[in-house]
Amino acid sequence: MTAIHATAIVDPGAELDDSVRVGPYTLIGPHVKIGAGTVIGPHCVLEGHTTIGRDNRIFQFNSLGAIPQDKKYAGEPCELVIGDRNTVREFCTFNIGSAGDMGVTRVGDDNWIMAYTHVAHDCQIDSHTTLSNNTTLGGHVHLGPWVTVGGLTGIHQFVRVGAHAMLGFASAVSQDIPPFMLVDGNPLAVRGINIEGLRRRNFSAARIGAVKQMHRLLYRQGQTLAQARSAIAALAATEPDAADDIRLMGEFLAHAPRGIAR
Repeated sequence: MTAIHATAIVDPGAELDDSVRVGPYTLIGPHVKIGAGTVIGPHCVLEGHTTIGRDNRIFQFNSLGAIPQDKKYAGEPCELVIGDRNTVREFCTFNIGSAGDMGVTRVGDDNWIMAYTHVAHDCQIDSHTTLSNNTTLGGHVHLGPWVTVGGLTGIHQFVRVGAHAMLGFASAVSQDIPPFMLVDGNPLAVRGINIEGLRRRNFSAARIGAVKQMHRLLYRQGQTLAQARSAIAALAATEPDAADDIRLMGEFLAHAPRGIAR
């Protein structure tokens, strides 16, 4: 049977797998669905059209699925969707989406989300990210896979952060961050590539070398963004081992309406 503490309040309309555990004084609303093996700690509020996958660990004092902090929100049945095997530490707030975007706030799989993180409406977080304490995501932020965000960092609404990028402590992020980059500061500056992260993910020497070349083309040779994009695309002919990485960078740079951090 589902292990629900006697003091928890679970609406009869909620759908919980039999293996879900719910701690004391937690409130779960009628449109919430929770998959197998997920543990919900004490003093949490799960509301709205919220779907949570398998084997997640939601610690105490979290608010998941509340309406957006958006004055335009008018009660539309928007969603929060959380994948599998995520860890969400204390005092985090994840809002549902809004009708002004896709209507869904989405969190992927295997993310490590630390205390006091705010995920605003319509954010899209891929998988294997690490969000340190007091990370704040404005609405419509997109984080690629394997992104690492340092503590006390704020990311402006509509910003995109590319795969494998790392954002340092207390950064103010108002422009898109290309994949693989290492950035920090206020004002923000690109410091290099996230070489330690790439090594930990078993990037070969050839792939890391190609990432270094892309960094030089973007930040060290005085080229315009259009010139750098063309030069990066040409790397595919000489760096076949990094073809996927080069394509990833090219696709990211082709869609940067806010401009990239440079």
